[in-house]
Amino acid sequence: MTELPRRTLLAQGLAAAGLAGLTAACSQLPIGRPPPQLYTLTPKSTYPADLPQVPWQLAIERPSAPAGLSSARIAVAREPLTLDYYAGVAWVDDAPNMVQRLLVESFENSNRIIGVGREGVSFRSDYTLKVELREFQAEYFNAAATPTINVRINVKMVQMPQRTIIASQGFDTKRPAPSNRMSDIVQTFDAALGIVLRDVVIWTLRLS
Repeated sequence: MTELPRRTLLAQGLAAAGLAGLTAACSQLPIGRPPPQLYTLTPKSTYPADLPQVPWQLAIERPSAPAGLSSARIAVAREPLTLDYYAGVAWVDDAPNMVQRLLVESFENSNRIIGVGREGVSFRSDYTLKVELREFQAEYFNAAATPTINVRINVKMVQMPQRTIIASQGFDTKRPAPSNRMSDIVQTFDAALGIVLRDVVIWTLRLS
């Protein structure tokens, strides 16, 4: 058998040592956590038959929100002055973006407005709806065994292009979840937000 040159043997040895080191380093890496289960909520689609038809277009701003709610994580509070998040679950988008999208779709579903869209979309709006998301969490206050879902939104109707506030109103609801199962909690979020979305749409369209 032909003897390999010493330089070749040295290179092979270094390569083997490097591979062994890489394997050892990889074995020490932390194992990644599984991706969170994602949840979404639904727009409102049922309204009073006497809801007026309006001849104007509406732009909906991305809701402002406290830093703790400007997240895709699902917020939970066990005391009035604390905020945490459920583990292993998340909304499909951060809460302000999700609420903005659902508001747009809820107005569209009313079939009572000529045009509605997110602010920044290329259409000329007659009014802008400024939205503030103030509460959007599950609450376990007073050592409750199951949470109450708290949703609170404030809106301001702004006439364009003067940017004059012509009306302002707050909307809120609290609904108890039937259990601690995540599916029940999310369904209760959906019901609570649906009440608020419906009330916002009715109030806005009846301003005309």
